Order: sequence, then structure tokens, then C-alpha cells
Amino acid sequence: MSYQTLKVERRDKGVVLWTIDNPPANAIDDTLLEDLDKAVEEFGTDPETRVILVTSAHPKTFLAGADLKMMMQNAGDVAGKPGAIAAKSRRIQETFARIEQIPKPVIAAMNGHALGGGCEFALACDFRFLSKGYIGLSEVSLGLIPGAGGTQRLTRLLGRAKATELIFRAKRLTAEEAEGIGLITRAVEEERLLPEALAFAEELAEGAVQAMGLAKGCILAASEGREDGYRCESEAFEKTLATGEPIEGFAAFFQKRKPQFLPSKAGNRT
Repeated sequence: MSYQTLKVERRDKGVVLWTIDNPPANAIDDTLLEDLDKAVEEFGTDPETRVILVTSAHPKTFLAGADLKMMMQNAGDVAGKPGAIAAKSRRIQETFARIEQIPKPVIAAMNGHALGGGCEFALACDFRFLSKGYIGLSEVSLGLIPGAGGTQRLTRLLGRAKATELIFRAKRLTAEEAEGIGLITRAVEEERLLPEALAFAEELAEGAVQAMGLAKGCILAASEGREDGYRCESEAFEKTLATGEPIEGFAAFFQKRKPQFLPSKAGNRT
């Protein structure tokens, strides 16, 4: 597939790197959402893709929120149309939900600010690395609230009390502050961001990623408070037996060696 706002690159061990490049500000717009939807379709169930790593081409911003200037310019188009703004919010929510539901690890390598919608995108990923810049749901400082799933995912991640504090105060956190409260996985020095994120991605890629994908579905069921969470888990447990990964896992256990889940064709590229 071709993309207007994403650069896609296959790396070693089945890692696929998505680089968001939507100048001038890397804002969330319809073109980017369409590209993300296409990327999920192309790589979400692709058997050669084991881990997805997302970063940015912008020197200061990982991903900005919705284009505020465009929102103000188009305000007249939705005036007097109840539900029009909610539909636009829902459009972004749907794309971020597709990213969240990819049945394999997804990592955000944030090389700059991730405020508002940028933070909401990162929350839809499984792991978050941040070097420079700030991260947070800053919408209330503009008289808005998070509208791309942020109120839901931040609450599930950090709990109601901490999410309320961060959202009400529109807190902008440094990488170290965000790591300290569990908002991000790791604070990384700027020059080490991509190498460390890639090394982490390759480590995951060497594991049983099909089992990870099945576990991910159950984890989402638990975090959403679904009553069928236990049923989801038991059915997913059964599905692991059809992946072939347990055969290698058990063989390695009894042979007292490290399991080799990574197919040879997904190894280092020459």
C-alpha cells in the first residue's frame, strides 16, 4: 500500500517501523487517520510482522492533537448540527481502537511532545518510550476534554484518582515524571531512543508473539471490565495450542535451552 503521512520500513526479526510524517506539525487529520487505518489493515495480521514500532519524523513533536486552526476555521460548518463534533471525535477513537487491538506488540518511540491527541495515541500502544518533550492530556487548558479515548485509557492505566488529577490540571510531564507514575515504559536519552526501542522490539519479536496477541485480547477484556473476560482467557488459552508455539516452548523447556520462536525468514536482513 502507499501512504501519504507514514513511512513504513521492515526491520530485522519481523519488526516493522512506522514513521509518522505529516508536516508541518504532525497533527491528526483525516489523511493521517486513513493512512493509519490502511497500515493496521496491511500489518495488523501480516504473519511476517511480529512487532510494530511507531516513531515520528518531526524534530520536536511525536504527534500533535487535532489541527486546532482547522477546527476553528470549520467551526461554522458544524454549528447547529448536534452530534457533528462527536462524530469527528468518534472517528479518531475508532482508528486508535484499531491500533490498540492489533494482535501483536505495538511500541511508541516518542522523540518529542506527545500532548493531547499525541498522548491518546501513545496510550493505545502497548509500550511507550519517551526521550525529549512532554507527554500529557492537556485539553482542559483549552477548555476541551480528551476526545480520542484518553479519559478511558488513562483511567484504566493509572486509576481514577491519578487520571483525574492529570486531566483536570492538564499536566505536562517530562519523561522522568511520566516513567515515575507508570505513564510510560521507559525514559530514554534522545540519541538512544530509537536504538533502545528497536532492541526492545526485537527482544519481543524473538518471543511467542502469537501467544502475546492472544493474551493482549484478554488483557483488554479485563481492562474494559467485560464480564466475559474469563471466557475470553479460556478460549484464547485453547487457541495457543493451534499456533505451534507451545511445541517449541515445551521442547526448549525440557531441553534446557532458550526457545526459538522467531522464524528463520524473520531474522536479520542482509
